[in-house]
Amino acid sequence: MIDRRRFIGLAAASALSPGPVARPASAQAPSVAWPRRVVRLVAPFPPGGGTDAVARIMANRLSEVWGQQMVIENKGGAGSNIGTDMVARSEPDGYTILIGSLPMAVNRHIYSSLPYDPIADFAPVSQLCIYPNLMVVPNSSPAKTVLEFVDYAKANSGKITFASSGTGTSPHLSGELFKRVTGIEMTHVPYRGVAPALNDVIPGRVDVMFNTMAGVLQQARAAQVRGLAVTTAERFPTAPEFPTVAEAGVPGFEVTSWYAFFVPAKTPAEIVKKLHADTVAVLAEPAIKERLAQVGVLVVGSTPDELAARLKSETEMWGPVIKAAGIKADG
Repeated sequence: MIDRRRFIGLAAASALSPGPVARPASAQAPSVAWPRRVVRLVAPFPPGGGTDAVARIMANRLSEVWGQQMVIENKGGAGSNIGTDMVARSEPDGYTILIGSLPMAVNRHIYSSLPYDPIADFAPVSQLCIYPNLMVVPNSSPAKTVLEFVDYAKANSGKITFASSGTGTSPHLSGELFKRVTGIEMTHVPYRGVAPALNDVIPGRVDVMFNTMAGVLQQARAAQVRGLAVTTAERFPTAPEFPTVAEAGVPGFEVTSWYAFFVPAKTPAEIVKKLHADTVAVLAEPAIKERLAQVGVLVVGSTPDELAARLKSETEMWGPVIKAAGIKADG
């Protein structure tokens, strides 16, 4: 059993501080003749979730910027490993891009082996945005606040279930942290993405889910599910109506996650530079910031080196947390 204070401290340390705000591409941006054909953006989760929402906003705008189509290819499964491995094995020519997230940092600690190396097999491009997870319950749940849910879980010990979009995802880790901070018992029910998880949360077949804002914010605002709190340390600017889990009565709880672009290692440096320049220029556009805010994420942007440092630090930090919590996956 993991020590409660140690678990809280380590998990809180993983929360991302906002990176540098996305900035317009420099006049010195590379002029490499790329892209000249369709670019694939691989989302390693099924359609309908937060990854998909952010990917489509970015792909639509970059297609306009380039005059070449950027198409989304959803390759879900194995906690994002199937899609991620596909990108790692792709030709390093800039025509296959990964939209990565927290599993890039944690899967090597959860799976007995990986077919790719999250650090050695990828070239980082830019962080895109950060986001909290939103704690949601079915409308039929008796819990209307976080503490009411804790009381309900304690009164029904051994019967409470929590959904996630897959083992080792940010929603899964959020639920595990919540269990340990509050001292409640919940059974993890992993799904192959957000959409099938929501299909069971909405009618009350599962009791609670901590999911990406982009995956459940609209459903919460439309009253399809009841939003209780966000997992960040402070109220999130794109959804200020929701209190934080800590504010709602669970001090010390904090989880923040991210989305970022990666390409296969050995992709030519000039292509990486151009993709980075175009990405941060798009992120700096007010219309794109607004569209991303509507799905619950906050634009931050970063340099490739900053993203590499983030991935390395989170990989090192989450290892002992996952081991102590006993989080494992087959495959």
